[in-house]
Amino acid sequence: MFTFLSYVIPILGAIVADTKWGRFKTICVGTAIGVIAHFLLVIPAIPSVIPTPAAFPLFVVFLVCLAFAAGFIKPSLAPLLCDQSPVKVPTISYTKKGEKVIIDPQATVQRYLLIFYWCINVGSIFGLATTYSERFVGFWLAFLEPGILYALSPIVLFWCAKRLYKAPPQGSVFLETCYVFKAAFSNGNWKRMFKRNRDGTSFWDVAKPSYIHERDGTLDNTKVFWDDKFVDEIKDSIKACQVFFIIPIFILADGGIGAMENAMSAGMRLDGAPNDVMNNFNSILIIIAVPIITYGLYPFFEKIGRPIKPMTRIFIGFQLGTINMIAGAIMQWKVYQTSPCGYYASDCKEGVSSVSLWWQLILYGVPAIGEIFVHVTAYELAYTRAPARMKGLVYAIGLFPSAIAAAISLACSAAITDPYLIWPYVALAVASFLTAFIFPTYFRHLNEPMTHFQDAKREAGLYQPNYVKREESLYAPAGEDVEAKDRL
Repeated sequence: MFTFLSYVIPILGAIVADTKWGRFKTICVGTAIGVIAHFLLVIPAIPSVIPTPAAFPLFVVFLVCLAFAAGFIKPSLAPLLCDQSPVKVPTISYTKKGEKVIIDPQATVQRYLLIFYWCINVGSIFGLATTYSERFVGFWLAFLEPGILYALSPIVLFWCAKRLYKAPPQGSVFLETCYVFKAAFSNGNWKRMFKRNRDGTSFWDVAKPSYIHERDGTLDNTKVFWDDKFVDEIKDSIKACQVFFIIPIFILADGGIGAMENAMSAGMRLDGAPNDVMNNFNSILIIIAVPIITYGLYPFFEKIGRPIKPMTRIFIGFQLGTINMIAGAIMQWKVYQTSPCGYYASDCKEGVSSVSLWWQLILYGVPAIGEIFVHVTAYELAYTRAPARMKGLVYAIGLFPSAIAAAISLACSAAITDPYLIWPYVALAVASFLTAFIFPTYFRHLNEPMTHFQDAKREAGLYQPNYVKREESLYAPAGEDVEAKDRL
């Protein structure tokens, strides 16, 4: 439930950030909620409180509060980071050797997001401390530790506040999007969603102000308060969003359905490790792999003229998910074969399998590399193909596959039990293998690089027909000379 809410609430958080508060304020509010929620979670985890009837209801309420904190932070943090990129358009530069190169804005955002993904996994390894704290001290300490770290966040936010470019919120952007869809679907145009109209226009063209003006002979800017480019941006976002709804298959191949990997660990020899400690090694391997991929693998293929394109990256990630599930099926079969209870190994009173829990490192190591290829690429698509004034919402939709995967896991959890634990691995291996081929074939058009997706003035809404002129310097990136840019 917590995972599901943590990836659904970001849609609400993104709408609030894009339309009302802006990204930075939304992060600040989410951080404040997170600090309070973590410290409140300590209360039902106190040993003397745990046996009382109030403990579990309090735990659920405070956990939901923590999900709201995640929902406000997740859709705004990475877009805020990418907003700081100084490379807004393809820029000519020179290396130390005097070679002329082009600095690509999308490649720059890709590197920002890789570093971002590395950072959040650095945070994740603190889960090792909380796991052992719970095992050897108590749950109260396991919740207190991240609460203390959370409490340090306002210091960082205060220090950053005046150093960041903050794209202003656009109160009308969500409403504009709804009206664009209404215009596109009106007058029976929805029937032509996948084919062109008789006059040669596409499904989306009929929502463009230029088309409406030509068709009607006039244009009411109080009703049509967007421009042609905004419609094109929504069209690109829809194409990217189609990718997001296949990614749940990889997420399931990454961690399994329900608690099937935990169920496997319950029948294995622990060798001194808590059975819920293994998933922390996922973060450790990501921390190791991200610099190798960022500064080694990707630049190497760029240098030889064979850059790894976005859809190829996702294909690789899905195939790593396939390998992971094949390994899981073999491992679960081996546990069944060596357990005193055979195919009922997860709740065996007679003992455990001779297979060591440390073999599960494979299940957390292989898909960790896949996450770098799949998740970071999805975030890149979400940011670079979203409308300039609603990047938070599209990014939140990019996070939504995790909610879908959590819902599937919750729905299937009752069926994920002995003696059938091998088959979910097999099913996910097949699904991940087959869907991988969709990306470099059906979605190959998303390999085309985006070059103009970071326009500060557009993010501020300065190009909208009914824009009321304000102080433009408020919307310029830090260090940018607005007047010089206007003269240029």
